[in-house]
Amino acid sequence: MFDRTPIRPRRALAAGTAALLALSLGPLGGEAAQASRSDAVGTTASRQAPGPIHAGNTFGWYGHNGLVYDETFVGPLNHKRWRVEGPGAVRTQHGMLTLNTATKGSVSAQMTIPGRAYGRWETRLRQRQYGHKHTPYRVLTELVPVTKEGEGCGEQNIALNKFTMGDDKVNFYIRTRPDNLYQASMKRGFGQDQWHTFAVEVTKKHISWFVDSRVIRTETRPEALSGRKFQVRFTMEAEKGKRMNKARMQMDWLRYWNLNDKAKKSVKAPLTKLTRYTKSCLGDHAAD
Repeated sequence: MFDRTPIRPRRALAAGTAALLALSLGPLGGEAAQASRSDAVGTTASRQAPGPIHAGNTFGWYGHNGLVYDETFVGPLNHKRWRVEGPGAVRTQHGMLTLNTATKGSVSAQMTIPGRAYGRWETRLRQRQYGHKHTPYRVLTELVPVTKEGEGCGEQNIALNKFTMGDDKVNFYIRTRPDNLYQASMKRGFGQDQWHTFAVEVTKKHISWFVDSRVIRTETRPEALSGRKFQVRFTMEAEKGKRMNKARMQMDWLRYWNLNDKAKKSVKAPLTKLTRYTKSCLGDHAAD
């Protein structure tokens, strides 16, 4: 049964759009239509998550004022809150953060507000590729360290997702210094403009990944838990020197919860695979 509490103005518009989609798509509406209908129902007063396919309310993260911020991308992009880098165009569009690529080079948008060492991050995103003659972009959502020593060469990042456009596999990873790489992947189709949700929970004892509200992996080895303060970065990643297919990624929302409330469901899941990260800035690894 749907939540009867008040609907946000932006979500009210989404609800009407979803209803029209449901009529036109009928029983073959698919996951994207289901996601749109689910996300249409929400409340500001009770701070409940707007649909059943989100890790946030599936695992009960909203209790005890757990929701710290909810980026809905209404209005112009706040450049004091988001840092944009690379060729292409980054803007808000119809209540979404949109990264449009050029034909070469990577483009990214990173939050600039203070980072957090622990908590739960979740986003709902989709992507589209224009043409197939050249090299496809990679879609990437990461937590990157925001510390005085800087990011380095990616050897401290945590990926909520990394997948090549047109491929059917999504990758997840944790990198910790000096060259630890904890990674996993799963099969998942990412069709044009299909919505999916990705989340990560970082605590002092584990890191867990979620796709469309289901826990995929949970890493507990101490060497994987760096305790760094992180912030979110969205990237359309190009291959150096290659001509790329123009593409875009769009984020409907981005949420961050603290750890005030314990998860209502178990996050038990298989461990990741430990390998070696060969692009670290440290020592001999810088030449790899």
